Amino acid sequence: MRNLVILRLCGYNKTVSDSMWKGCVAMYQQIAEYFQTSSERWFSMLAGHIGLSAGALLPAIVIAVPAGFLCVRYARLNRPVTALFGTLRIIPSLAVLLLMLPVLGTGALPAMAALVLLAIPPILANTIAGLNGVPDFMLETAVSLGMTQEQVWWKIRFPLALPLIFAGVKTAAVEIIASATLAARIGAGGLGDLIFTGIGLFRTDLLLIGGGSVAVLSLLAGLLFGLLEKMCIRYKTI
Repeated sequence: MRNLVILRLCGYNKTVSDSMWKGCVAMYQQIAEYFQTSSERWFSMLAGHIGLSAGALLPAIVIAVPAGFLCVRYARLNRPVTALFGTLRIIPSLAVLLLMLPVLGTGALPAMAALVLLAIPPILANTIAGLNGVPDFMLETAVSLGMTQEQVWWKIRFPLALPLIFAGVKTAAVEIIASATLAARIGAGGLGDLIFTGIGLFRTDLLLIGGGSVAVLSLLAGLLFGLLEKMCIRYKTI
């Protein structure tokens, strides 16, 4: 009797609890049914999402790492370049997508361009921080051993900066995967199609499948680049 009173005071209601349990079971059944009937479509959207994200990440690396090198090599470029890409990062991803529409139209191309702009700042910032973070005594020792400037860059600076560069790439990859869901609004496909379909049809199961897939994909990307970063940790210390 005493336990029943405590449960009542805490707001316990058996009818509500049973209703919630039945709702969870029904949701699980809907999710299981979706994968039974539409697994091929899910895999297609997943592949499109991965392709879109990878297609944006690779150009971002190709742009940001050399730009970081130039900012360190020529210090006068540091402030304007970082300010430019830092300003672009402030603009919301959806706004960048909409700005790309008049120029590039709809589809994967404007979405990829917007995601590249989103991914460049963390890679650029970490590249600059990594290259600038090499201790001076290491550079002086390398020069005293007879290394040329090019050898100092490729054998000392970049290997020691790799962990920070990979950390920037990991951050950019997670941001791209999460933001790529918005690309469905302009016809770029991906898991965003599933999420927006769930919103339009008030289908919670589709929202859970789409959102959960994006979350798991982001976690896997973070783990992958985390492993690559650990492989490069040995270069951080002597």
